[in-house]
Amino acid sequence: MPEKLNLTHINPGEIASVVGFSDVAKMTSRLVEMGIVPGVTIRMVKAAPLNGPVEVKVREYYISIRKVDAQHIYVEKQG
Repeated sequence: MPEKLNLTHINPGEIASVVGFSDVAKMTSRLVEMGIVPGVTIRMVKAAPLNGPVEVKVREYYISIRKVDAQHIYVEKQG
């Protein structure tokens, strides 16, 4: 069974599937507007050092997400 992780635990180049959000995710509606919904495939492009944002590719779009928000997005690694 795939392991459920938060988005910040995915390495650049890895692909994962979004499985949900934490209960305290205040940005859930904004994430959904950006196309980050359960079931969507997401690829980690890069993670800035320290507490910088992460950049992901969702469908054909590149999106930067604050690390504090990315910690509330749960994914399962693919492959």
